[in-house]
Amino acid sequence: MWLSWREATQAALYGETGFFLRNSPAQHFRTSVHASPLFAGAVSRLLHEVDLALGEPDPLDVVDLGAGRAELLCGLAALAPGGLADRLRLTAVELAPRPEGLPAEIGWRRDVPQGITGLVIANEWLDNVPVDLVELTGQGPRLVLVDPVSGEQRLGGPPSAADLDWLARWWPLTGVGDRAEVGAPRDAAWAEVVRNMSRGVAVAVDYAHLRGARPAGGTLTGYRDGRQVRPVPDGATDITAHVALDACAAAAPGRSFLTTQRVALGALGVVSAPPSAQLAATDPAAYLRELASAGEAAELLDEHGLGGFGWLTQFVATFPKLPYRMTQ
Repeated sequence: MWLSWREATQAALYGETGFFLRNSPAQHFRTSVHASPLFAGAVSRLLHEVDLALGEPDPLDVVDLGAGRAELLCGLAALAPGGLADRLRLTAVELAPRPEGLPAEIGWRRDVPQGITGLVIANEWLDNVPVDLVELTGQGPRLVLVDPVSGEQRLGGPPSAADLDWLARWWPLTGVGDRAEVGAPRDAAWAEVVRNMSRGVAVAVDYAHLRGARPAGGTLTGYRDGRQVRPVPDGATDITAHVALDACAAAAPGRSFLTTQRVALGALGVVSAPPSAQLAATDPAAYLRELASAGEAAELLDEHGLGGFGWLTQFVATFPKLPYRMTQ
């Protein structure tokens, strides 16, 4: 049976026996949330800035899209000072069942709530929104089809007119054999999230690329058991592709800007400088703690790894002065 990559990925990730309904993401890939509690600390500082900009609303929403086992929300709850903690309304959006033992104050639902006032975080969420894969041939663009059991691929018919329009605007194919992922479903998903907000800030953090620097061969790949593998939409493999965050930004209402995780986290207080040698002599235990923290920070800020992720920040009916800014 031959399917488009979007159809095959939808079934493989979100079908009745799909990858995200049967697996904990942390078992298969490492996100910034799992890499270090410093990430939750940075998001906590961002939340504080958003709270002040909104006039300290009650409740103050924090919605985590693709929340996994709500590790980030648990971290934010632990870091919030008393006055803020009393106003927080924490919501995990995830298709998998609610984990056992999750604190009762963290809500759990399958869809994005409406009327959000506060902060939305989509950390490595958009890359798992299924998309079609297109290849340029001598006869024009053609959909790439896949056998969901073997992962074998072959070419099908031409993409829809809407997809051709998206490619022309956001990912022009110039050489025969070039491939692109059609990001229109991600644009629509992000726009819906933003429209569900009343006031606040939405942040998408993901593998990303921008128009003018799209990879000629596309980025579709798989992850299983912590390793990058050949993409096979069999339900046992995470299927992912980098995100055209500039297209997502243009599709959603409101002001937005793009930067990198390295810039954003650095401005939010994540520092990778090692502790002084003098501390090792005066307080060895503190030196080891700070050394471990510096190592974790270095991983979060690595421009060739997590630090190279794109950060899309979208404002809804408010324009808080955030500590990080757009970079070219």
